[in-house]
Amino acid sequence: MNRDYDVVIIGAGPAGLTAALALGGAGRRVLLLDGGPPRNARATAAHNVFTRDGCAPTDLKALGLRDLEPYDITVRHTPAREARAVDGGFAIRHEDAGGGGGWARARRLLFASGVRDRLPHIPGLRERWGLTIHHCSYCDGWPNRDAKLGVLGSHQEGHHLALNVRAWAEEVSLLTDGPDELTHEQREDLQRIDVPLYTQPVARISGKDGVTVHFRNGKRLDLEGLFLNPTQVQNSGLPAALGCELDAKSRVTVNENGMTSVRGIWAAGDMT
Repeated sequence: MNRDYDVVIIGAGPAGLTAALALGGAGRRVLLLDGGPPRNARATAAHNVFTRDGCAPTDLKALGLRDLEPYDITVRHTPAREARAVDGGFAIRHEDAGGGGGWARARRLLFASGVRDRLPHIPGLRERWGLTIHHCSYCDGWPNRDAKLGVLGSHQEGHHLALNVRAWAEEVSLLTDGPDELTHEQREDLQRIDVPLYTQPVARISGKDGVTVHFRNGKRLDLEGLFLNPTQVQNSGLPAALGCELDAKSRVTVNENGMTSVRGIWAAGDMT
């Protein structure tokens, strides 16, 4: 069924839910398109969320959706499939696998569709992602404090993440999965805080309660957890399709008010 809205919000993560709550409370007619499970759905708990520290990500999302119920907010559990600029705003097609949905019109668009992690192609890594292999040290550093940890990464990003994780644990190793390309100063940083460097290529990862890294030279390293900062890409191709400017890391460029380079379109959250 077609209906006109003040705003269509694409994405129901923390940024999209917060925007919907604010706009609903301001009396705006809002359509919120929920594109599916949150990016951190495999994690056991969300941290650094006021009053909800340790809440399961899916529970956190359910609580956020419940908060929207008093307002004039329509929630559709389907992603936006297509978006076009039309007179007076935008038209958005949202159809689920069963063929339900249709087109909606809105004066404004707010993208909060987030990013998608592009994990390294190391056998065994994806199966442990969010369980014993983590992305954010500020989310999972405290639960892994004083554990024996590894950081998978090279160049400046691996160096930076290793220094960061070292704030939580005494035993931290940096695994570069091949030539590290670290500067002399970066190597000195790691030596100063006792972070050993492993430059052997990684063959695979195993382990149930911990992480065993198997190197191609036959050696192995037993850890209790592993951190990495994977490459991230836009979860939705619609911002680019509508002409929104993206930076070199595929983030949507916004100004201090969250407005994109396209008039009438805003973006919020990790995608910016």
